[in-house]
Amino acid sequence: MKKIAFCLSLILTAFTNNTFADDSMINKSLSKMGLKAESITPSHITGVSTALTQHGTLYISNDGKYLFQGPLYDLSGKIPKHVINKALVEKLETLKDQMIIYKAPKEKHVVTVFTDITCGYCRKLHENIKEYNDEGITIRYLSFPRHGLQHQSAKDMQSIWCSAKPAKALDDAFKGEKISPIESCKKDIAKHYELGLQFGVSGTPAMILKDGSMISGFMPPKDLADALAQHAE
Repeated sequence: MKKIAFCLSLILTAFTNNTFADDSMINKSLSKMGLKAESITPSHITGVSTALTQHGTLYISNDGKYLFQGPLYDLSGKIPKHVINKALVEKLETLKDQMIIYKAPKEKHVVTVFTDITCGYCRKLHENIKEYNDEGITIRYLSFPRHGLQHQSAKDMQSIWCSAKPAKALDDAFKGEKISPIESCKKDIAKHYELGLQFGVSGTPAMILKDGSMISGFMPPKDLADALAQHAE
């Protein structure tokens, strides 16, 4: 009996070593790529962990030997479902007090938009803000200076977010009016930009849905409402 128990112990130990992630090994492997993980959590794939880094979501084998990046889909249901890193969705909500929000009177959906005041389609989206609200879509803005944080547009958007009336300042900016410079405040668009990169934003506008999935590019109000209703189903 003791021999059997000893063998079972060895098997369980081997299983544990193959199943659970070695965070130290994963961090060591990431450092070879010049990366650092904010968090390491189990993924939906056996033997693979999810690492959230400044450069986005990465998937890495629990022994730290293999790494890959890209969208992950769950094919077990009737239709493919994009698997989202829950840590990113939680991180998005921590920035809620930094968002410029246009709330729908009869809210059905909430969409967070990474925007840039120099982006033509972002301007077009904003020109239709009332129509989005009329469709029951609340628009929450975060800043994503697509030319980088050193570009003048980033400084202008920092000023907009730091103004006494950010929504009015953003309205005026999209109308082409002059932006009054404000050097700093508690809001930091660098955090918006970093989060956008982690979501995989490469252009604007980029719309993040409540479950963390993303719609890239402009979509007219009625089309977006239809897409959100279908997504909810």
